[in-house]
Amino acid sequence: MISSVCVFCGSSMGINPTHATQAYAFGRILAENEIRLVYGGGNAGLMGKVAQGALDNGGKVTGIIPEFLISKERIGDSLDDLDEVIVTQDMHQRKMTMFEKSDAFVALPGGMGTLEELVEQLTWSQLGQHAKPIVVADFDEFWTPFFELVDHMKQQSFIGGALEVNFGRAKSAEAILPELKRLG
Repeated sequence: MISSVCVFCGSSMGINPTHATQAYAFGRILAENEIRLVYGGGNAGLMGKVAQGALDNGGKVTGIIPEFLISKERIGDSLDDLDEVIVTQDMHQRKMTMFEKSDAFVALPGGMGTLEELVEQLTWSQLGQHAKPIVVADFDEFWTPFFELVDHMKQQSFIGGALEVNFGRAKSAEAILPELKRLG
């Protein structure tokens, strides 16, 4: 059973307004299904949208942020209703805490940090360190280049066999939770 989902996503909005709309919608969906949101703790960008979607709909939210990012990602400016805020010493501790508090992972659109967090969870899964479901939210084909890279790695025999990478794909906020449940 999935009772908490860690969402990795951008601390900026990006250029496609659909991403913000979908992030907010996914936060709402988590709240409506009584699933706790675990996320990076900021109120900027898509991070803020997914958290606001959960909070506006009565959801439970855990924000996990390293001390050095508090001023950059403006934790607490408008997200005072977070149920839990955990301040970590560094990014490594943040990611481990996110892992420990989550039953599943979702990657929304984002930048290098989002990509790094997603790939780390995929790697841990690939190496048998966890079996938590992972879904990549491919809003407006944002993640298509990533999927192409994974396919290329498979074609070159760097992924496959005992080192298979397993994750789901969702094209909309509404499709994420069913995909997580299917994988779980």
